[in-house]
Amino acid sequence: MKHARPDYNSSDLDLRIPDDEPVFLIRGQDRVSGDAVRAWADLNDRAGGDPKLSRLAREHAKVMDAWTKKKLADL
Repeated sequence: MKHARPDYNSSDLDLRIPDDEPVFLIRGQDRVSGDAVRAWADLNDRAGGDPKLSRLAREHAKVMDAWTKKKLADL
């Protein structure tokens, strides 16, 4: 998987996220993926979060928008 955060692109990710911590994954093929990530960046800004992280998320949202295979989410 290609993560926006370079520190998440390593094999020890499972050591950083506890097994019982909820995680939500949005794939680039999801038709609303870029919008969802931009919404998160906006919320991060309003909450006083790191603006660098918001900028990184928005850049990643553009990459998600450009993903050629798009579909609605399914189970």
